[in-house]
Amino acid sequence: MNRFEYVRPRTIAEAVSAAALPGSAYLAAGTNLLDLMKIGVARPARLVDLNHLPGLDAVEHRPDGSVRIGAAVRNAALAADPAFARRFPAVAEALLSGASAQLRNAATAGGNILQRTRCAYFADPDSACNRREPGSGCDARGGENRLHAVLGWSEACIATHPSDFCVPLVALDAVVEIEGPGGAREVPLRDFHRLPGTAPERESALAPGELVVALRLPPGADRFAAHARYVKLRERTSYAFAVVSAAAGLRLEAGRIVEARLALGGVAARPWRAEAAERSLAGAAPDADSFRRAAEIALADARPSGENGFKIELARRIAARALALAAAGTPARLPALPASPFASAPSGGLHG
Repeated sequence: MNRFEYVRPRTIAEAVSAAALPGSAYLAAGTNLLDLMKIGVARPARLVDLNHLPGLDAVEHRPDGSVRIGAAVRNAALAADPAFARRFPAVAEALLSGASAQLRNAATAGGNILQRTRCAYFADPDSACNRREPGSGCDARGGENRLHAVLGWSEACIATHPSDFCVPLVALDAVVEIEGPGGAREVPLRDFHRLPGTAPERESALAPGELVVALRLPPGADRFAAHARYVKLRERTSYAFAVVSAAAGLRLEAGRIVEARLALGGVAARPWRAEAAERSLAGAAPDADSFRRAAEIALADARPSGENGFKIELARRIAARALALAAAGTPARLPALPASPFASAPSGGLHG
């Protein structure tokens, strides 16, 4: 690990000022950054510690119905917040399906959306990776790539974004609040993560020195609470990133779907909102045929980036499964294995 300067600011303004200097990186829990520093992938000259800044660790349920999640709120604390889990059960389920309990206790909401890809070639300084070293190439293209992208990838990069948390947030139109040298601004989460194109090193909408201070769910985002699920298929249920995942939310009236939300994870360099599939469900019956058709639409543009063609069919099935589980109703309590397609929902009725 290279030598670095450590800065502990007292305010957000001080943090932004410190991070505006070249070579700076923000430090929250460090569950991703410190690992990358240890293996030589990240080599910041300065760490700006956010852990003692006031006002970043609160969950605010606002009078207009919106919810503001401070960037320093821990994943475990957010999932365990009764009011939040009741209003946004798919988000809580996604949080509880990610990482281990120890990591969830440390990891933060802001750090979660900013975590780097788990592509093995990105994490290997001896491999060519355009995301890590622009212009060096992409060894994943001809290497071990069964878990890589099937949507939105380019010849320059086929990596995926690893977050579970982001998938239902994108489905619910979450917004990212940002502070930076140029002041405050907001970016819809769906536009926050960039597809690789010819510049995969530009992973997000953040400009140098900018800091994520909060995530916000808009008024009315909880209207899917009674019919919302997150489903994640992983290579081991106990602790692994998604091979593919899906977040689904439905509003049902008189036996028909009035409104639908669907987003996919593990398939692209960003959480993938399936708007055309959502539109196909409006007015449809909540049945297997409707869900199968929506899943086909959601993956219509998918194509293998290597030895991963199986992920396209897998993603279709997980999307249809998430929609079917959402139609059945949000369980009153999360299953013992949150988000697992192999878990049985506990008894006790549906979420009210």
